[in-house]
Amino acid sequence: MTVRETGALPPERRRDLLATAAEEFAAAGYERASLNRVIKARGMSKSSFYHYFDSKEALFDAVVADLGTGAAAALGTPDPEAFADEGFWDGLAALAGRLAADEDLRLLGRLFYLPDAPTGGALAATRAAVEDWIYRALKAGRAAGAVGDDLPVALQRHLLKAVLWAMDEWSIAHAESMSEDEQRALATAQLEALRRLLAG
Repeated sequence: MTVRETGALPPERRRDLLATAAEEFAAAGYERASLNRVIKARGMSKSSFYHYFDSKEALFDAVVADLGTGAAAALGTPDPEAFADEGFWDGLAALAGRLAADEDLRLLGRLFYLPDAPTGGALAATRAAVEDWIYRALKAGRAAGAVGDDLPVALQRHLLKAVLWAMDEWSIAHAESMSEDEQRALATAQLEALRRLLAG
């Protein structure tokens, strides 16, 4: 089923609505999230809401897309090929630090791993974009000699994706039980584990 925005909210009202919806989805999960709570919190009527979004899924997609676009713009995610020129692992470490500190990205992560969230739409597009970036970074690391090339690149890509998604999901699930220092230490340890996995 195609989901879509059916009208154009003024930018500030749209931003506020999506922020409220993001917190509702993250706290309650997709299925238990209440459109009524979101609408009431923003002072909207149901008829007004449905003028702009044709379903809960359309709202969820808009939240995910907005968080992903905003985080990418704020972080200035570089072309992975640039890491070959500035020191591959140092470049990844600097990027990882920015990612770990970004609140919108943390919120996006909570939505990303909701067990009952729609698997298509914006989530699928976001995952595909991330995996494309990872593959390009892997090839850049191999070309720079920072990543070993003893394994076929397709197998290395498969291993890397599996490990990265597992690390990310675990980190998101346990973030609230860790201090900021513990989260930074974990991010450093995870990067070192990836270096050992991929080193030539």
